[in-house]
Amino acid sequence: MNIEDFDFDLPEELIAQTPLWDRTASRMLVLNRDTKDVNHKHFTDIKGYFKKGDCLVLNDTRVLPARLYGVKKDTGANVEILLLHQIEEDHWEVLAKPAKKVKLGTEISFGEGKLKAVCTGFKDHGGRIFKFSYEGIFYEVLDGLGEMPLPPYIKEQLPEKERYQTVFAREEGSAAAPTAGLHFTNELLDEIQSIGVKIAFITLHVGLGTFRPVSVDHIDDHKMHAEFYQMSKETAELLTNVKQNNGRIISVGTTSTRTLETIIQDNKGEFVETSGWTDIFIYPPYKFQAIDGLITNFHLPKSTLIMLVSALTDKETTLKAYNEAVIERYRFFSFGDAMLIL
Repeated sequence: MNIEDFDFDLPEELIAQTPLWDRTASRMLVLNRDTKDVNHKHFTDIKGYFKKGDCLVLNDTRVLPARLYGVKKDTGANVEILLLHQIEEDHWEVLAKPAKKVKLGTEISFGEGKLKAVCTGFKDHGGRIFKFSYEGIFYEVLDGLGEMPLPPYIKEQLPEKERYQTVFAREEGSAAAPTAGLHFTNELLDEIQSIGVKIAFITLHVGLGTFRPVSVDHIDDHKMHAEFYQMSKETAELLTNVKQNNGRIISVGTTSTRTLETIIQDNKGEFVETSGWTDIFIYPPYKFQAIDGLITNFHLPKSTLIMLVSALTDKETTLKAYNEAVIERYRFFSFGDAMLIL
């Protein structure tokens, strides 16, 4: 299958640059997988699509203020880095810009020396490994110096860091937000639970895969970057019970979906307490085993995310829905509107 099969025309002005003040105020396109019907709703209408016994699965990863700006010790040249994930204590895999200026042994200072780093290794994808030195607690130092790693298509500054976190974020370690979860408030989640819907949490720390475009012509040749995930015993038991009682599992976001599908594939169709690294790449044709529905945002043309959505419905139905979203002036990407697929 060719990457061009997942292209569509998107006016630049539909790319949401700032989040709505009210998290639940987004619009929501509802796509029925069986009938292919599309309905235009508001996100608060989502309660009407759940029923007692369903389970909503949320990714509770917490975004690090992972973008740092520093200077090289030897030349004073400016360097930008993006933390991807921690390898071991004080050692991190990062993206550096300009990468060609960062050699083995390059020393960088951030915040007038409050944080220092030296390059100790290279990664196949062009990344670097840095060893950091500092006084105090690393995450506190990072919180004072780092910026939220907003995607490159967002040009506006974020007024407050917490608006790029979900209200249920708690596990530190992500280089980007699981943006489908940004639509929820604690009040809305309480209302959903009052219907009899279960809430489950898994963790996937979003990494390089979010920032890496598909650069091959044939999608079979694309390799996803591995990301860390974990599922607790409590969540595994809850999801197993939902399945046994014919409830629906509705994942919030492609990160939750990839985690659930990885776990059930690797464990003979069962949910179990586990952790590991996943590089699962979901695209048509794919038979979903874990989920029955998906809440997601509107994604980039030719991205792995729109390919995942196309696997849940089909390519033609997905692109038709996306084209309708463009006509109806939906807001796209991280701070944009939502899509519910059931």
